[in-house]
Amino acid sequence: MAVIEHFEAESGAGEIALSEATARDFFELLKPRVMSLVVFTALAGLVVAPGTINPVLGLIAILCIAVGAGASGALNMWYDADIDAVMSRTARRPIPAGRIRPEEALAFGLTLSVFSVVILGLAVNWLSAGLLAFTIFFYAVVYTMWLKRSTPQNIVIGGAAGAFPPMIGWACVTGGVSIESVVLFLITFLWTPAHFWALALFKMRDYDAVGVPMLPNVAGEATTKVQILAYAVLTAAIAVVPTFLGFASLGYGVFAAVLGAGFVWYSLGVLFMPEGDRAMVPAKKLFAFSILYLFAIFSGLMLDHLVAAFGWVS
Repeated sequence: MAVIEHFEAESGAGEIALSEATARDFFELLKPRVMSLVVFTALAGLVVAPGTINPVLGLIAILCIAVGAGASGALNMWYDADIDAVMSRTARRPIPAGRIRPEEALAFGLTLSVFSVVILGLAVNWLSAGLLAFTIFFYAVVYTMWLKRSTPQNIVIGGAAGAFPPMIGWACVTGGVSIESVVLFLITFLWTPAHFWALALFKMRDYDAVGVPMLPNVAGEATTKVQILAYAVLTAAIAVVPTFLGFASLGYGVFAAVLGAGFVWYSLGVLFMPEGDRAMVPAKKLFAFSILYLFAIFSGLMLDHLVAAFGWVS
């Protein structure tokens, strides 16, 4: 009765306010493009990890990680609805567009969070479930509610949330964390600033309009370009470390080095981009290449592992 009265008060018409959201709107809350990257890197951690996992349990693990990532996205959209409504890139998201009510998004995100963590713990192991719970908390609370609006280093620290999935995949198989899984974490962690600051360069006006202190808005384009290059170099270096640690072949190392050179090359293009260039073509090219780069690196790791596992080369 109290719930009905609450909705009556909100609608002002004495009728229950019903959501007009569709299944597609709720799917959009999950940030499917981000989720696909999370699922892919988690799968890489699961495949590359030593040992085996029952295929059914492996599928459950990946689904739980995907649902947990989607839950993080829903909670992020719930909290950021105010600034999403202002930014051109996000104005058509379900909440600012009025297709989903904020309380629905919050309930949806919390429910999926609990479901994904509990199922992963019961079906696989509680270390991987704990890492998933921490990842959801870090992205939704530490990054979204605190870092994003308080420091220009938001994406550097907050990038840890997106870097945990391969470590979670590794823990699903091994039940532990090792130096190898830390390296998988670092690849994505160090990749994130260059990837996201490239976007921030050509979306500076949006971030400035909502008061989010992204690095280009606070420190300027020149500083951002230098830091993009620095992180690109670090990413290129860490991506070849699996070969030196012995859990990837020399062939993978060469492949990663070539990709890393491309990442640095595109970053140099951004570095020498004219100040105040509105077209921002080099930044857009780097942003696009960075996505391809991360998929290629983790694809290379998985292919390398499968080749070694099945003895396709001597």
